[in-house]
Amino acid sequence: MIGKILWNTLLFSPVFVGVTYIVSGSAIATETTPETLAEGRREKANVLEKIRRYSNNDIGQVNSASQLRDVSPSDWAYEALRNLVERYGCIEGYPNGTFRGNRAITRYEFAAGLNACLQEIEGLIAASADEEEGKQQQVAPEDLETLERLVQEFQAELATLGTQVDNLEERASVLEENQFSTTTQLIGEVVFGLGSVLAGEDVDEGEELDEVPVLGHRTRLELETSFTGEDLLFTRLSAGNFPQFGGVTGTPQGEIAFAEGQVTFAQGEGNDIGLEVLLYSFPITDSSEVWLLANGGAADDFADTVNFLDGDGGSGAVSVFGTRNSIYYGVGDTGIALRNELGDNLELSLGYVTSEANEPSPGNGLFNGPYSALAQLVFTPSDSFNLGLTYVHSYNQQDTGTGSDLSNFRSFTDEQFGVGAVPTSSNSYGVELSWQLSDHFVLGGWASYRNATTLSTLGGTIERGNLDIWNWAVTLAFPDLGKEGSLGGIVVGMEPRVTDSSINLPNLRDEDEDSSLHLEAFYEYHFTDNIAVTPGVIWVTDPNHDNDNDDLVIGVVRTTFTF
Repeated sequence: MIGKILWNTLLFSPVFVGVTYIVSGSAIATETTPETLAEGRREKANVLEKIRRYSNNDIGQVNSASQLRDVSPSDWAYEALRNLVERYGCIEGYPNGTFRGNRAITRYEFAAGLNACLQEIEGLIAASADEEEGKQQQVAPEDLETLERLVQEFQAELATLGTQVDNLEERASVLEENQFSTTTQLIGEVVFGLGSVLAGEDVDEGEELDEVPVLGHRTRLELETSFTGEDLLFTRLSAGNFPQFGGVTGTPQGEIAFAEGQVTFAQGEGNDIGLEVLLYSFPITDSSEVWLLANGGAADDFADTVNFLDGDGGSGAVSVFGTRNSIYYGVGDTGIALRNELGDNLELSLGYVTSEANEPSPGNGLFNGPYSALAQLVFTPSDSFNLGLTYVHSYNQQDTGTGSDLSNFRSFTDEQFGVGAVPTSSNSYGVELSWQLSDHFVLGGWASYRNATTLSTLGGTIERGNLDIWNWAVTLAFPDLGKEGSLGGIVVGMEPRVTDSSINLPNLRDEDEDSSLHLEAFYEYHFTDNIAVTPGVIWVTDPNHDNDNDDLVIGVVRTTFTF
């Protein structure tokens, strides 16, 4: 180590002083010739070697009380060191480069200053040994004698200083070899929700809905553990009891993002704590990262949803539909994923997830049961512009939980016919856009198309065929609205709608003949960095994509605590 090399040149012996005095005297009294120059270099090289040998000698213990007292400005040693500092500039401990020798210092402080001067003067001698006489600053003989006296008087302190340097270097080496240790960080989020259906009717019964305010919560505790400093073991425990309004409205449209069972796959219900998410991610190259999704994994864990308003229910949009493109829902919950940066402007995400990986029965398991495979490219030509292209192939995965009853076809057939959800496969295509036009305005949106194919007739109950399902949205985000950190948002779109179907459903409509709009506005105000209150309203025209239904209006006030 550099410190140890420097220490090996700290101490000067009487031999060094005497020899240097002779060399210096010879240089003054005799004519300079090539032979004398060569001899001078050899002599000075010998001096340096003696310095190094002398520094390795053992120093005796302190045996005088005078060696324990402070050094005051009136002491000869103090004045001697001050002269050396002024002559050779070997201490620059103050901003203006001066030595303020006007107060008493401990013997160890003095030894540290002496150490600096020894190193400086030794460097001058070493340099002059390789240069012609007169071209390097010379060390006066009287200064060498002064150094000899100082070294002899402060031998114990210099030796102790060297030991401390060695110990410090040893501890530093240990720290360098063990720069990272396993760490776990706890992150918490608590959402209080006050909400109510303000207007509308039950789309199944046609009865007007009462205004019944409800108060509930969603609580998440997240443990982020790293073993190498680059990997992440992510564990999320959660509980919640905020209700889904679909139970009274008869439609998934307008559902609140933090409601029980929404957005996530394994959120604890009825205030029971559950393991919502368990995953592990680690890099395999400088540009590639792998995700192992053990439980509750979702598309947004490994793929960018390209929506400024996506706060997973705790922030941003207050509805499920407004949080992200519906193409991402239904992708979960166990599997493997990869995200790779293809240069500076392109990112590729790939994922395979299944919802029955832990079920050993036929038709289930990791590869034989329901699954979704996702591929996505995100193009980022600048910090303010993102464009995503998404493809998802699914087999028997759960519905999106947004849009009309008919667009959630598996749960629809199970509810209507009572013979189980119809097996389906589907191909979905989506495009997402986020464009920050200024510091306080972000334009975004998405559109997606899904083609679903039924793989069974449910024992002759329905015909096999295809459904075409569309959804789109335009989002307006206003960062720092009213206060830094706050956010205003508007979402206008159409929740998933079956625009065409080749399936004949007995006594039921085969497709959504009408079109409804989802209108959403919210304002997230941050009282502090850890407390935000978000009033929001959701207005769904012609719920369930049916003009016969009254418009649905839902109001909510979300309070989010983070820690």
